[in-house]
Amino acid sequence: MSSAPLAPSRPVPRPGVLAIEAYVPGKSGAPGLKVHKLSSNETPLGPSPKAVAAMKAEAAKLELYPDGTSARLREAIAARYGLDPARIVCGAGSDELLSFLAYAYLGAGDEGIFTEHGFLVYRIAILAAGGTPVVVKERDLRADVDALLAAVTPRTKIVYLANPNNPTGTYLPFDEVRRLHAGLPPHVLLVLDGAYAEYVRANDYASGLDLVLEANNVVMTRTFSKIHGLAALRIGWMVAPLEVADAVNRIRGPFNLSGAGIAAGAAAIADDAHVAAAVAHNDTWLAAMTEAVRGLGLTVTPSVANFLLVHFPDAPGRSAAEADAFLTARGVITRRVSSYGLPDALRVTVGGEAANTAFLDALTAFVQDAPGA
Repeated sequence: MSSAPLAPSRPVPRPGVLAIEAYVPGKSGAPGLKVHKLSSNETPLGPSPKAVAAMKAEAAKLELYPDGTSARLREAIAARYGLDPARIVCGAGSDELLSFLAYAYLGAGDEGIFTEHGFLVYRIAILAAGGTPVVVKERDLRADVDALLAAVTPRTKIVYLANPNNPTGTYLPFDEVRRLHAGLPPHVLLVLDGAYAEYVRANDYASGLDLVLEANNVVMTRTFSKIHGLAALRIGWMVAPLEVADAVNRIRGPFNLSGAGIAAGAAAIADDAHVAAAVAHNDTWLAAMTEAVRGLGLTVTPSVANFLLVHFPDAPGRSAAEADAFLTARGVITRRVSSYGLPDALRVTVGGEAANTAFLDALTAFVQDAPGA
């Protein structure tokens, strides 16, 4: 006679949770060194002074709960982009919203699709919701619409597309995004992650707002962490069909944004001059850094965002890992992207003038010191 299985001696996570690899941010410093941090795609211009002032004004009422609907922020976003506030949902960074969408639309046996070098949070969100991640090959470090459509099955419920993509800096022209949407079944949710949309100046690019307003299965997410310089406050937003916004609001925590975040975000979204200054700075330095790095004989993936993806040869003394160590020792912190399937590359944020110059000087020294140089 067989005995009953023993009960666990402690709480056990449901199957699949411990298979999730936790997200590891880029390193922020080096012991004993004053560093130039170019590892997290933060804006060198910092936040809008108007956003700082709005946040400080909230300090006098910290005993009060914030507005659980983030109405002030949603209305400011709606005014900036000509949207219905009811279709906007705010979150603690766009990461939270990407996860909420998975929780709302994925379950056991359902599939979520993303590209092979897409944002790591997509995999985490899909697995956390109990779904199955489906990874689709890219072509020349760019999303491939035909490959994405070929991966769709009856179990597909959501497709995540970062446009532009992190960490490659590449993008899909909007006619290709429309072609992707047209090829999806109507019940599949297309999530356009526009975290870096404000930086793009390509004539054939669009963030996806028009498509969201036309279709009932498209969502666009955005963040205040990048060009708006409010990463520490964790503010994101999405615009979606009313039914999708309703579903996400049903699982969203009632006070998921702080009062300071709501106030600062509302001020930041209205400060067009600050955003324009950040764009101008990025345009100048993105081109200059790309040209300088290529002049050293290294490959740079063409980027439309606020960072470069620099490729290194897989050779002793010249590898990405050795370049990263060399740069770190000289106080320049970049981002290893091995976890994105790019072990031979570093992602480098466009920083301020001093940081960018320090990076280029250190990289030049690394290349010149490498074997065979």
